[in-house]
Amino acid sequence: MTASYLKAAFGDRIDITLVESGHIGAVGVGEATFSDIRHFFEFLGLKEKDWMPACNATYKLAVRFENWREKGHYFYHPFEQMRSVNGFPLTDWWLKQGPTDRFDKDCFVMASVIDAGLSPRHQDGTLIDQPFDEGADEMQGLTMSEHQGKTQFPYAYQFEAALLAKYLTKYSVERGVKHIVDDVREVSLDDRGWITGVRTGEHGDLTGDLFIDCTGFRGLLLNQALEEPFISYQDTLPNDSAVALQVPMDMERRGILPCTTATAQDAGWIWTIPLTGRVGTGYVYAKDYLSPEEAERTLREFVGPAAADVEANHIRMRIGRSRNSWVKNCVAIGLSSGFVEPLESTGIFFIHHAIEQLVKNFPAADWNSMHRDLYNSAVSHVMDGVREFLVLHYVAAKRNDTQYWRDTKTRKIPDSLAERIEKWKVQLPDSETVYPYYHGLPPYSYMCILLGMGGIELKPSPALALADGGAAQREFEQIRNKTQRLTEVLPKAYDYFTQLR
Repeated sequence: MTASYLKAAFGDRIDITLVESGHIGAVGVGEATFSDIRHFFEFLGLKEKDWMPACNATYKLAVRFENWREKGHYFYHPFEQMRSVNGFPLTDWWLKQGPTDRFDKDCFVMASVIDAGLSPRHQDGTLIDQPFDEGADEMQGLTMSEHQGKTQFPYAYQFEAALLAKYLTKYSVERGVKHIVDDVREVSLDDRGWITGVRTGEHGDLTGDLFIDCTGFRGLLLNQALEEPFISYQDTLPNDSAVALQVPMDMERRGILPCTTATAQDAGWIWTIPLTGRVGTGYVYAKDYLSPEEAERTLREFVGPAAADVEANHIRMRIGRSRNSWVKNCVAIGLSSGFVEPLESTGIFFIHHAIEQLVKNFPAADWNSMHRDLYNSAVSHVMDGVREFLVLHYVAAKRNDTQYWRDTKTRKIPDSLAERIEKWKVQLPDSETVYPYYHGLPPYSYMCILLGMGGIELKPSPALALADGGAAQREFEQIRNKTQRLTEVLPKAYDYFTQLR
C-alpha cells in the first residue's frame, strides 16, 4: 500500500525500492476496512471493476455484533449518515419514542439491507439512491480527515489481503517501483544513529534517504535498530492472541451477508468475513483466559465441518503503539507502528492514514523536524482515539456470564474515557464529547455502540420532553418506507459480485 501510494503521489520525482522477504509471511488476516478506504483506491486511479475481482472482494456495509449484550442478540454499526430532527440526532428521539426495540433498524436503512443479504449497488452499478459514484468530483483529492463529517459513504470493502498486496505490487512495479525479494540481515547506522542502508542476503547493501519500516510486529528498523520504545495498551485491551482460518465455501449456496460479523465468545470474539470464494474467520482472545488449543477448537466448532481440513494460523499480537512512529529517517507504517485489535477493522485504516500523513509531511533536504513532529502527533492521536473507542465496546457490553466478561467491567480504562461515559449517560455523544482529535470515528459510531451493547443506562435529552415529536415519527416512517423500497429492488450481494467478476 505504501509503495503504490507514494508512487501515485510523487511519480518519478522519487525513487522507491520495495524489499519483501520471500520467507517471512505477512500476518495476512486484515481483510476488512473502513469506508474511507475508497479514497485510497481513488488516489491510485483504480475503479472497483479493476481490483475487486482480482482480490475476491465484497462490500462491507456495517459491523454486525452478535452476543455482546446477551446470547442471541445482535445489532449493526453501519456506514450511514446519522439523521437529525430539530437539531437532535434521530437516536436521541429513538431513546424517547423509538418505534421498536431495534435502534439500528429504526434509525438506519442499512440494517435491513444487510439482513436481506443485498448489494448497495444495482446490477447496472448505480449506488442505491445516494449522491456517490466513482470519480465524482465532490470528494476527489480529499484525505480521510478532510472528508470526515462531510458525507458518509455507505460501504467499505472486504478482500483477501494477500491478493491485494500482490495486485498493488504489480501496480507499483508497472509504475517504476523496484521490487526486491530478499531478507534484510542487518541495518546500518551512521554516527548520528540515522539509517544509512540495509544489508540483504542476496542483493547486498541497499542505501537510501528515507526508510519505511513495514516489518510488522518485529519492528526491525524502528524498534530494534533505532530502539524506539513501545507503549503497550494491554492494561486496557487484554486481547493479545488470535487464531485464523481461511475456509473455502460455496458462497452461492451460503449467500454473502455484506458485513463483518463480530460474535462474542467466552474469552473474546470471533470475526466472520465473507468473500466471493471463501470465509475468513478467526478467534481474538486473551491468553490469560484461554489457551491456543482451546481457542482453535472453539473456532473450528463455530465454523463447523467446512473447517475440518483447514490449516490454522496462530498469531501473537503486540497491542499498543511505538512512542514515535517517525524517528530520524525511519517511518514505521502498519504493525511496526502500532496495533490495537481487529475489532472494527482498524489495521488497514491505520496504514492508510499513516501513508496520507507521510505524503502530507514528506521531508525536504533539510529534514525539518517539524514534519516528524506533526506526523507523530497525528499517528499517535489516531491510535489513542481508536483505543478509547474499542475499550468502550467492552465497558458497554452487558454480557457478564464468564470471568472474561465480568473483568471487562472492572478493568482499568483511560481516565478521559471514564469522564466521557459519565457525560454520555445524560447526553448521547456529539462532536464536543468524543475523543477530540481525528481518529476516523464520528460521534454516531459511539452512539451505535452505546445503544447496541446495552450495558450503560442512557437517557434522551430532557429538551425532547418539550419538543414536538411529530417530525421524528415522520422520519422513522420515511426510513421504513425507504427500507421497504430498497429491499424490493436491490440485487443479492452474491449476484452482484458474480456479474462484476
